[in-house]
Amino acid sequence: MIGGTEVHDLLDGDTLREECGVFGILGHEDASALTALGLHALQHRGQEAAGIVTFDNEQFRAERHLGLVGDHFSDAETIGRLTGRAAIGHVRYSTTGETILRNVQPLFAELDGGGIAVCHNGNFTNALTLRQQLIRDGAICQSTSDSEVVLQLVARSRKAKIVERFMEAIMQMEGAYSLVALTSKKLIGARDPLGIRPLVLGDLNGAPILASETCALDIIGAKFIREVENGEVIVCTSTGIQSYFPFGKQTARPCIFEYIYFSRPDSIVGGRSVYDVRREMGKQLARETSVDADVIVPVPDSGVPAAIGFSQESGVPFELGIIRNHYVGRTFIEPTQQIRALGVKMKHSANRAQIEGKRVVLVDDSLVRGTTSVKIVQMIREAGAKEVHFRLASPPIRYSDYYGIDTPVREKLLAAKYSLEEMRAYIGADSLAFLSVDGIYKSMGYDGRDDANPQFTDHCFTGDYPTPLTDLSEDNDFVSAPRLVEVG
Repeated sequence: MIGGTEVHDLLDGDTLREECGVFGILGHEDASALTALGLHALQHRGQEAAGIVTFDNEQFRAERHLGLVGDHFSDAETIGRLTGRAAIGHVRYSTTGETILRNVQPLFAELDGGGIAVCHNGNFTNALTLRQQLIRDGAICQSTSDSEVVLQLVARSRKAKIVERFMEAIMQMEGAYSLVALTSKKLIGARDPLGIRPLVLGDLNGAPILASETCALDIIGAKFIREVENGEVIVCTSTGIQSYFPFGKQTARPCIFEYIYFSRPDSIVGGRSVYDVRREMGKQLARETSVDADVIVPVPDSGVPAAIGFSQESGVPFELGIIRNHYVGRTFIEPTQQIRALGVKMKHSANRAQIEGKRVVLVDDSLVRGTTSVKIVQMIREAGAKEVHFRLASPPIRYSDYYGIDTPVREKLLAAKYSLEEMRAYIGADSLAFLSVDGIYKSMGYDGRDDANPQFTDHCFTGDYPTPLTDLSEDNDFVSAPRLVEVG
């Protein structure tokens, strides 16, 4: 720990943090084990906590823990406690609510018609407003997670059937989300009206599966059926699958960051290979921002596909000029300034043989605060680079996110504070350039961004928020009250 901050936090503090990942399966004898494997594949979407809830035809069983999936769900004893042929699971990175056990999903509630467990990926932009109304009406909230608001709304619905109550609840929610819920008889999935957050349907020997990404299907040998449509509520039972569209049909606007950063490269999102899109972004970046250089070097691991594309388009050789240590964990080294300065080298080290005396182009996916980029540029210079040029395979991030991505407040975003030249000087590069907004869309197969009807949710670059941001309204005045802090 360094000044109250662990070193691994310092290393990861300059990246966009993933949202969360969800997984569910119905009608398989190994439901809990398969859910654990699915969550392993989705671990990149959240590393703070993981949870699984199962149903064994008599009762619901839950295991929820802080930490990685492998820390808690890899042993036979734990899986053995999670009996049943139906399960849902969640990996979490908190963008709202503290990282404490009572916020770990799936959350569970006992309703008059039976129990229901819910987990979600994304953010509801009116969750605080609804929570305040619920509490005023007498609700007792045990967590600070958006998922609990869904449970409260389901519980208060006067509809007869659980699916109707579920749909009535989500129709009151604004924002971006994919939800998975489990009852005694049903596996339910839902995707926000614009399809900002992802959700796919799969099948394993007749057992339906819902997951955030196709990579979670691949790890268990399941077949990809289709994406859950934007605004769709999908209900899986032992007799089949039904779909509902409570919001009516709308034009989809999926999150562009699923392609730039969040999804695993081996996933298929919206019918596109994430790896192929990122490589194409690198090619487009080379077309827009060419520079005389000797070697293209990715910032691992996020910059690798784009750097390959940049190299292919420019004809400049691709080399692994930075080696990443994948085993960086917590450290209890004496918190001196000297050790703090070495922090970035715990995660990245320069491959001097590929850098020394060369004009280097560093390629990464995005630039957030810029603090890590400063250290990486300095490290490349210290390894003997003649020139260091920084290229980003996405436009400048100028606006905060409220849909489940942990972007800093706008004042901490480098591109929101500084001009291009000021950013270049700040990180210490010889040149700095970003992929254009139209370049992102060209990489996706379009002629450019349709400003009248944007094809993707891209507010971090453009400030064009596609849904209301009710909780940020000046009309809201949330009273600051004492809250429970768990200390052990």
